[in-house]
Amino acid sequence: MAAARALKSRNEVENPTSKVLKFGADKPLALAAGVMLSPFQIAYQTYGTLNEARSNAILVCHALTGDQHVANDNPVTGKPGWWDVLIGPGKIIDTDRFFVICSNVIGGCLGSTGPASINPATDKPYGLDLPVITIKDMVRAQAMLVDHFGIDRLFCVLGGSMGGMQVLEWAASYPERVFSALPIAAGARHSAQNIAFNEVGRQAVMADPDWHGGTYFETGKRPEKGLAVARMAAHITYLSEAALHRKFGRNLQDRDALTFGFDADFQIESYLRHQGMTFVDRFDANSYLYLTRAMDYFDLAADHGGLLANAFVGTSTRFCLVSFTSDWLFPTEESRAVVHALNAAGASVSFVEIETDRGHDAFLLDEPELFAAINGFLRSAARARGLEEL
Repeated sequence: MAAARALKSRNEVENPTSKVLKFGADKPLALAAGVMLSPFQIAYQTYGTLNEARSNAILVCHALTGDQHVANDNPVTGKPGWWDVLIGPGKIIDTDRFFVICSNVIGGCLGSTGPASINPATDKPYGLDLPVITIKDMVRAQAMLVDHFGIDRLFCVLGGSMGGMQVLEWAASYPERVFSALPIAAGARHSAQNIAFNEVGRQAVMADPDWHGGTYFETGKRPEKGLAVARMAAHITYLSEAALHRKFGRNLQDRDALTFGFDADFQIESYLRHQGMTFVDRFDANSYLYLTRAMDYFDLAADHGGLLANAFVGTSTRFCLVSFTSDWLFPTEESRAVVHALNAAGASVSFVEIETDRGHDAFLLDEPELFAAINGFLRSAARARGLEEL
């Protein structure tokens, strides 16, 4: 089964089952690295119908290991979309009323151009020959996708974690194109601690002998062990100590006593190993390097003269920021810093801190208070936008 998932994942790189928008040499993507990416493609999914005024479009931005399959079964894993609980007919983001767009980010590995894509200059996967991608690059590509639909102004842009970074970049780079913005469990830059965890993960991948300097596709092997360790380390940051204790404590895994060896004696060990093994079947190791680097490079204040408020001066976008009390990857103070900057810029902003012990991953879970906050904000924004009452 693992081999089958890995094959499906590889097939999705060049021939995704989702929709694909291709850009030729006449429409290159200008990258922050100072080079043009051409040709390139964006894989995406849409849900619902765009209204005649093109005023009901919502762009959903995915997190580090997410993809465009936000509200449909994932073609690799067969599991429901990662925000299926939130998006769909009659749900909080009601696709009977809204037109929802979600694309795989540039640098990803499920159909948008990334390091696993074929480099037309060599007819081999890009590997590390792909220029480094930034959050701004991802957003610029998304803007080209939105242009394709003839949408001048998105009703809302929302997402969590790396998706929240994209939301903030959208609001800063294209304020006139974003009516409302909802960044969740995110910050305006990566902390030193976050960069450190990402570097541990990258080094784990690059230390795997099957990585081969990023050219592993040519060998028929993949750096599975290194990527699995990277995922295990990162997954710890998505949880909280309280949640780990509640779920696992020091419970043993399928045994009555310690083995005095290095097998998975504890349930938490078994859980993390499972997370690592299943991750490598659906995600490309080089994409993991590129996307974690994009998060590390993100620093909205640095792009605006060192003052975060400058990123939002004059904006008419309506904002709602959400944080979680047990999130130590993007703690509440990170969201508060953005709120203070928005206040300084005179922006319309609300802020919700949700009490939960589920950690950073709370934004992906069935969290009633989060859903209530999203629902309330969208209803208010819809009235202000002149859309029909939700």
